[in-house]
Amino acid sequence: MVSATVSITLVIREDPRLSHRPVEALRIALGLAAGENPITVILIGQAVQLLAEETDDIVDVEILEKYLPSFQHLAIPFVLILPAGPRPDLQDGFAVTIGSNDSAQRAIAEADRVLVF
Repeated sequence: MVSATVSITLVIREDPRLSHRPVEALRIALGLAAGENPITVILIGQAVQLLAEETDDIVDVEILEKYLPSFQHLAIPFVLILPAGPRPDLQDGFAVTIGSNDSAQRAIAEADRVLVF
C-alpha cells in the first residue's frame, strides 16, 4: 500500500494571553509534525506572542516552554502575520517568515488540510 503525504497548514489567530487554545494548537501541530506530512504554522495578529521573547502573560506558558524547543529542532516553518502596532521581540532559532494576508491565503489554498484555532 502506497501512502501519500498530505500537506497541513495550521492557523492560529487567538491571543495566547487570553486563551489556552493557541498553546493547545501548537501541541496539536507538533503531534501532526511527528508523521511524514509537511506542516506549516501561520500565526496571525496577537498569536505571534507565542514566539515572543516575553511569554510570562501567556496562558499555559509552562506547556508552551516544554514544546517550543521541538519546533526549533524540527525547523517547522512559521509564517507570521504581524499585528498592527509595535512588533514583539521574537525568540531566535525558529524557521520564521514574515507574511501577509495574501501569502496566508495562498498557503491555506494550497494545503491539503487546514486547521484553524
